[in-house]
Amino acid sequence: MQIWFLGTGAGRPNKQRNVSSIALQLPEPCSNWWLFDAGEATQHQLMNTPLKLSKLDTIFVTHLHGDHIYGLPGLLSTRSFDGGVTPLRMIGPRGLRRYIETVFEISGTTLDYELEYVELGEADGQLAYEDERFSVVASTLIHRVPCFGYRVVEHDQPGRLLADKLKQLGVAPGPQYGLLKQGQDITMQDGTVIYANDVTAPSLPGRVVTILGDTTPCANVLELAMGADLLVHEATFAAGMEEKAHLFGHSTTVEAAKAAAEAGARKLVMTHFSGRYHNENLLQLEEEAQTLFGAATAATDLTCIEIERRT
Repeated sequence: MQIWFLGTGAGRPNKQRNVSSIALQLPEPCSNWWLFDAGEATQHQLMNTPLKLSKLDTIFVTHLHGDHIYGLPGLLSTRSFDGGVTPLRMIGPRGLRRYIETVFEISGTTLDYELEYVELGEADGQLAYEDERFSVVASTLIHRVPCFGYRVVEHDQPGRLLADKLKQLGVAPGPQYGLLKQGQDITMQDGTVIYANDVTAPSLPGRVVTILGDTTPCANVLELAMGADLLVHEATFAAGMEEKAHLFGHSTTVEAAKAAAEAGARKLVMTHFSGRYHNENLLQLEEEAQTLFGAATAATDLTCIEIERRT
């Protein structure tokens, strides 16, 4: 599982940073990926990654400020040209559907695939998405417009089959392997029972990734980030600028670090930096956060991070 930072700037793009967008590459055997926000020129940033728009199947939107959604119409249109024909889920605040449909109506845009909308109410801990491998919970944050954070939870995966042990027990590859892999015990022709737990390695623990929209410090940040393997938290301003940050519904580096520490996250990646900070300032911003949380880093555009599984 990998996470790509397509845009790490706040408000407007500059020469070093594009505006907000994050891609989450799902683990094998999945070939699909998810997108969190799509600021202006997100599709341009994607050209610098191996991610294909035809494999994008879900977009999560944190809120409807322009630096998080102005890239959506062009990206959705290009997906048709890139061979995207499968339905695409759009999950986000109320008004998301009206925004997209209005732009497409006025511009005469048509798509070769269906858009499926899920508009979230302003509630905490609501299930935004679930399938056999993942669940995603959304909760409200404190910003100037309705805004959400998302907690992506990968379900634990069955351990691998111990092929050498199965061979010793006389179990030939085939349908019985599949049953054991699913955790079902099998009975051999001679009446011997092979217990699935005896011939499989321990299950693989699922990973937790928390991706927040714009926010000032609040209780739901901690709920969403509790025990996360990776927390993505905005850090629009440097330490000491808390009053200005809160005035505009944002956080500072030390507030992001404090949240990661209190939530027991394994790693913190800060993003959504004000245009007043250049990439040369990121080391200072990292050091501010690391005074409270050692595993803190500042993302730059096109940073790709592997999300390690707990052992």
